[in-house]
Amino acid sequence: MSPVDRTRLPSPAPDVRFAFPFATKRRMGNGLGLWTVERRGLPVASVVLVLPVGAALDPDDKPGLAAMTADMLDEGSGDRSAIEMQESLARIGTELDTEVGPDALILSLTLLERFVPEGLGLLADITVRPRLDPADFDRVRTLRVNRLRQLRDVPGVNAELVFLQSLYGTRAYGHLPIGSSSSLARMQASDVVEFHRSAYDPARATLIGVGAIAPDGFARDVDRAFGSWRGADDPAPPGQAAGDVTVHGALAEAGAPARLQIVDRPGAAQTELRIGHVAVARTTADFHALVLLNAVLGGHFMSRINRKLREDKGYTYGARSAFDFRRMAGPFSVQTSVQTSATGDAVHQVLGELAAIRGDRPASEDELRLSMSTLTKGYPRNFETAGQVARGLAQLALHDLPDDTFAEFCPRVRGLDAEDVTRAARAHIRPDSAVVVAVGDRDRIQGDLDGLGLGRAIATTADL
Repeated sequence: MSPVDRTRLPSPAPDVRFAFPFATKRRMGNGLGLWTVERRGLPVASVVLVLPVGAALDPDDKPGLAAMTADMLDEGSGDRSAIEMQESLARIGTELDTEVGPDALILSLTLLERFVPEGLGLLADITVRPRLDPADFDRVRTLRVNRLRQLRDVPGVNAELVFLQSLYGTRAYGHLPIGSSSSLARMQASDVVEFHRSAYDPARATLIGVGAIAPDGFARDVDRAFGSWRGADDPAPPGQAAGDVTVHGALAEAGAPARLQIVDRPGAAQTELRIGHVAVARTTADFHALVLLNAVLGGHFMSRINRKLREDKGYTYGARSAFDFRRMAGPFSVQTSVQTSATGDAVHQVLGELAAIRGDRPASEDELRLSMSTLTKGYPRNFETAGQVARGLAQLALHDLPDDTFAEFCPRVRGLDAEDVTRAARAHIRPDSAVVVAVGDRDRIQGDLDGLGLGRAIATTADL
């Protein structure tokens, strides 16, 4: 047995060939998009319904309404009570997965092939014919208020909310999907009924089926379940002020947001940090270059920011950066939690790394090679199951992306060079305007933060 040299990183394995399946697409009589991938082998199918009714559609004075509506869908649907609905799902061996993000509601079922028609019927009842009873609304609202009370003690949630509010204000993306206690107090069951009536429109939805299903038979089952679904005569707009979230931020018309905001947590041993700015939408032409740039900067364990703060400085267990690619311009952020005494220098180091990668220390060939490997070597594992393929197709539908988006990802990333990454960094990384949110012991951290030249620190709280 040959010895293993543990002082060196292992050599990357050869590239794996990957082909993402093309979906059979059609549009039903009511406008519902239907995408199907027949994938035999196991008698299992995944069904995903994508509706562009995420938190960005929340009214200014009622953040959390989209998520509240989604929570109410299976609280009694069709002719079944909430308990009866759960029992019906359990009898066919499935459960409903509900996800509400900034841009969309995604409802998912994974079930055996023979139960697909029944599962579609249940999904249609949940989506199209929910009861939305006032008594159920009061109970669900109480549960959400209690959950928000718990989240007030989570530094990461406080940091994330203040960060989003700093970048977007009350515009789309300026709050967490769960909303706030104050907005829930103003909300009524009638608000949920109206949101469902005006926003849930089959012409804007896409139903995806992947697995042991034949496209024509699946289409007939879908028509039986969803064929009676009709949108409102006065549908909600496709987004709250869609298009006004630009690369320079939603608050430009009101002046630049304060660059340094502190949420005081007296006695905290650590400071939770968010550092970043509004970036770009998923449809940007620089998508692949930004993904590779982020991998070098803070996208994996050996990335610059993690090595600097964890390995070199010993300030944290881990640090990461990310572009949150959305339908409109989403945020770029660096996220970490550091020792209280290291807060000022940690922010200084992060801002220094942001400046360096677009200036005097661009990505090196070794960094690019390693980051390309982390992005591409395991990429096919993202699409091994029917559910993973269905959720991938959901992203194509949500962002109106080409069919070959996933098949082209690895070749596009491998085709980039240092010049491409540097150009993307100079265009889309802006350390001089980055907002810094620190959740920690203000008395112990403000002095060091004040010395960074970020302007006057604003004391704030998260509206949870």
